[in-house]
Amino acid sequence: MTPRTIRTFADAESLGEAAAHEFVRCACEAVAARGRFAVALSGGSTPRRLYQLLAAEPLRAQVDWSRVEIFWGDERCVPPEDPESNYRMASEAMLAQLPIPAEHIHRLEAERAARDYEATIARVFGETVGGEPPAFDLILLGMGPDGHTASLFPHTDALRETTRWVVANHVPQLNTNRLTLTRPILNRAREVLFLVAGADKAERLVEVLLGPADPLRLPSQSIQPAGQLVWFIDRAAADRLPPSLLRENMQG
Repeated sequence: MTPRTIRTFADAESLGEAAAHEFVRCACEAVAARGRFAVALSGGSTPRRLYQLLAAEPLRAQVDWSRVEIFWGDERCVPPEDPESNYRMASEAMLAQLPIPAEHIHRLEAERAARDYEATIARVFGETVGGEPPAFDLILLGMGPDGHTASLFPHTDALRETTRWVVANHVPQLNTNRLTLTRPILNRAREVLFLVAGADKAERLVEVLLGPADPLRLPSQSIQPAGQLVWFIDRAAADRLPPSLLRENMQG
């Protein structure tokens, strides 16, 4: 099992601040080592503050945005202007304010096939679709109250995918369709950073971190990257975790 680092924070604001600094650290190290920083963004409400902080000083000036390649971990099957779009949230909170070349922003276009996004990933990384997945420098993930992450929902078909990098996933419990990165490519990342905030996550978080392995029911357990696995958790989400598990870093 991948070694994991767990840090707790007083609230979602201090969690977002710490995540923003972690993003900058990863970006600077990747650009220095490989000449670019490839990151997959998360949707949902928790990362919004992270994105806003990255778009403002002083953190904005600390990243060479011309060398950043932006992807998404998942997307709802809605137009990019839809309020439910993960792209729209990230664009409004961060991307529209940053000098990232347009050709470096790779929207997961729900109106196109998952295979098109695989082809985009392969082109940017210089890899071949169907081969070993490329390694993102950083993948941001959240966790839902049901233990899902990206659009890997409990007992859905995408959890059983072993070769494809991106798939369409029907989510019966929401009566919707999503596009999502799969475990094969998520688990190739140099770092996966989970951002988990809110009391509604507390009970499931105990199961994910401490319970027996049951990744079909708890998809977040299936994320075991080749690189680092880091959990940033606010106090409310960490409420039911034993203190012995936590490396306290309370801020704010």
